[in-house]
Amino acid sequence: MQFLKFTPDLAPYFDAINREWISDMFTLEPIDEKVISNPQHYVIDRGGYIWFASHPEHGVVGTCALMKKADGVFELTKMGVSSHARGLKVGEKLLSFVISKAEVIAYNTLFLLTNQKCQAAIHLYEKHGFVHDKEILQNYGKAYERCDVAMRYHRKKIQN
Repeated sequence: MQFLKFTPDLAPYFDAINREWISDMFTLEPIDEKVISNPQHYVIDRGGYIWFASHPEHGVVGTCALMKKADGVFELTKMGVSSHARGLKVGEKLLSFVISKAEVIAYNTLFLLTNQKCQAAIHLYEKHGFVHDKEILQNYGKAYERCDVAMRYHRKKIQN
């Protein structure tokens, strides 16, 4: 698995991968349409980051963004894997990679918003250090009609 940093020529993958998974489970909301159709403007130009997972046999099959919400505050968002690549652990590898990148970015808060219907994803997030957080839900959850779960990342403490 190779991880690629956003370039404008990868933008169509960001749109297609996110459009597929969101449409499969939910209704695309206006904020989804804005972000996935113009990630350069809504993520990159505003101080955020986007990465892609490229599989040796299947090509670009996953994506994930860190959207800057305020100084030191990032939302892990628009994480998706193409349906034809599910079961290859792409999501797990991509999430680990993005967290490793986030840990070197100067941030105070890393959070995500999701829905209870996404139990497999919630389990993956919990496994990687995200915990449910009511304050995040209150402060940011209104961004999406479908949001009923908010989680905050807790950096792992280094053992001496």
